[in-house]
Amino acid sequence: MAADLLAFFIALFASLMLVVPVRALALRVGMVDLPGPRKVHLTPIPLLGGLAMHVAVVIAVLFAFNGPARAQIVGILIGATLVAGVGILDDRGLLHHQVKLFVGMPLAATILLVSGIRAQVFSVLVGGRSGDFLDAVLTVVWVVGITASFSILDHMDGLCAGVAAMASVFFAMLAYLNGQTLVTTLAAAVLGAATGFLRWNFKPAKIFMGDGGAMFLGYLMATLGLKLRLENSNHLSSWLAPILILGVTVFDTTLVTISRSRRGLLPFATPGKDHAAHRLSNLGLGHRGAVLTLYVLGAIGGGAAVLVTYLSARMAFFVGALALGIIFAGVACLERAPYERQTPKTSNAS
Repeated sequence: MAADLLAFFIALFASLMLVVPVRALALRVGMVDLPGPRKVHLTPIPLLGGLAMHVAVVIAVLFAFNGPARAQIVGILIGATLVAGVGILDDRGLLHHQVKLFVGMPLAATILLVSGIRAQVFSVLVGGRSGDFLDAVLTVVWVVGITASFSILDHMDGLCAGVAAMASVFFAMLAYLNGQTLVTTLAAAVLGAATGFLRWNFKPAKIFMGDGGAMFLGYLMATLGLKLRLENSNHLSSWLAPILILGVTVFDTTLVTISRSRRGLLPFATPGKDHAAHRLSNLGLGHRGAVLTLYVLGAIGGGAAVLVTYLSARMAFFVGALALGIIFAGVACLERAPYERQTPKTSNAS
């Protein structure tokens, strides 16, 4: 518990303090997000906020871990640094958006595999080399999918950081209940960094995290999902829990994927104000109301994840089926909600 609290407070303080010089650096080098027809903000906002969170997490975990645990965390930090760097280059306009999706994210997932971090679904169900191969493929798909979902989730002040912070609470809780020190401490560090950043990013935002920050958070969320082991729960509950914790991003990604595909657009390459938060805002909740609603949904998903760990496999299957039904019902309802239309033009925005 001492290491967890230490990681949280170090990351919180570092994130709060580092935003100030990082914001000044972004303004100095011209890394700002300009207003536009697909943007919510009306004035130029500095990017690079993800750099502050990245440094805060690195400092926190290096102070909190020692010995074998520190060696194990190095692989995670290397992958996290890779996706953060690719995202920053993308923010700077130095990379095509497909590079981060088809090169950066899969490469970071491969680093996890080399570090011994992988899904354990098919190795239990099938066994042998076939199970190991399928788990390796699932690991890459999971890491790329969750990282990309956070990349496109960063479209409203305070949304991405807040959703990541909420998910970190439940990852830390489940890991603590199952005696997983490394996962608990890493989740606490992410919680501290994201919470500190929210001081500057909640509406009205003074700085954006940029794609570097969103991809960094997404990658760490995917990693926490892979590292979480629920030894006293059934196999179905073990892999269902991370999905429920990250239910908000799964829902938003499902919504924009289905909606944009039906309109002949590329889901991860076409920008627009058609996300769940945009539609909720247009329904009368406003910017803050929409963001806070998604925070609440994140808490509900996290609560369901904790609940499912105490259920039998049959009941866990029922909860999973119910969650899937709610996601598609929500997509069907929000697809009818008003949003600003966009033209079929690809971009690296969200």
